[in-house]
Amino acid sequence: MSGRALAAIISAGLSKFGKLEGLSSREIFLSAAKEAFDRCPNLNPKKDIKSLFIGQMSESSEHQGHTGALIADWLGLNPIPSVRLESACASSGAALRAGVQAIMSGLVETVMVGGVEKMTHLSTFDATEYLALSSDNFLEQWHGFTFPALFALIARAHMLKYKTREEQLAAVAVKNHKNGSKNPKAHIQKEITIEQALNSRIIASPLRLFDCSLISDGASCLILTKPEVAKRYTDEPVYIVGTGQASDTIGLYERDDLTSLNSIAMAAREAYRMADVGPDDLDVAEVHDCFTIAEIISYEMLGLCGKGEGGTFIESGQTEMDGKIPVNTSGGLKSKGHPVGATGTAQAYEIYLQLTGQAGKRQVEGAEIGLTQNLGGHGSTSIVHIFKRNI
Repeated sequence: MSGRALAAIISAGLSKFGKLEGLSSREIFLSAAKEAFDRCPNLNPKKDIKSLFIGQMSESSEHQGHTGALIADWLGLNPIPSVRLESACASSGAALRAGVQAIMSGLVETVMVGGVEKMTHLSTFDATEYLALSSDNFLEQWHGFTFPALFALIARAHMLKYKTREEQLAAVAVKNHKNGSKNPKAHIQKEITIEQALNSRIIASPLRLFDCSLISDGASCLILTKPEVAKRYTDEPVYIVGTGQASDTIGLYERDDLTSLNSIAMAAREAYRMADVGPDDLDVAEVHDCFTIAEIISYEMLGLCGKGEGGTFIESGQTEMDGKIPVNTSGGLKSKGHPVGATGTAQAYEIYLQLTGQAGKRQVEGAEIGLTQNLGGHGSTSIVHIFKRNI
């Protein structure tokens, strides 16, 4: 299947990300779905959509499980099959992959995939506890390891082995806030300086406040169909040509090298092979910058630069809007926000906008090939998708 279209995106929707007071996750998802339906007037949702895959990390925040059936009901799509997928922060990346697989299987022609999370009504303690469920319960959570602490260990190891500096971590935050300032749906739409990032309070040394992504509410979705029928719905489909997923140990303590996130490299290898492209072919990418060190290591694992060169790569400017490979044009999780269940398909939403020329002030000129990399936990899951404008 090398280089062949696996599925086509015919529409996409995204809610505003941020503190969405007074709205439940089901209402937030309806906002994203409405945009997707409005964007594709040739689609009859009730008639055409045959299956629904929803990513959501935790039912704990709203004490509401059975999200698949809930969303199908509120969208008026009953009686189609609908299921919730959970893979920590990669939950909607997994939903996207499941949608692609459903289409490739031949069981369905058109599906809806997406994700949602409602988080900002929680206390910091509760939000931290729920997020920590993605780590090892007995050997990490019980010993007080939060995700900032776990990624701080990764950052410190990378700094010791490769001389990565705090200024390089801060450069990721500055770039992504600059991009997010141009995104009307981003949680935080303002630029920051290196000085602000470096002088922000320490969360888990060496990670500071501006090294950490946001606790956000939000939803995202895509409408997928078979490539051969895509132009029945839109003149500008975006084709998914590669998908890869890999797992790593649930515990950070089991890994031989804390400076690598091997699941990213393995998922990327599968997706590149399937798409018949390599890192040098990419025009734009959305990567999982839950913490600034995660983006730096993602550069290395995706083959955008050599191992240990992620810090100098961000400093080189090659991932800026006018660089060789613009990364996180949406603002990333750092500025756009990180409603964890929605993140994977929110990344794909940005690539869809970029490849169809609809990204406005953050448009990458002539973008033809894009990549998304969605991480679950501290690299225990990674999902990579590759997209093309033309096939």
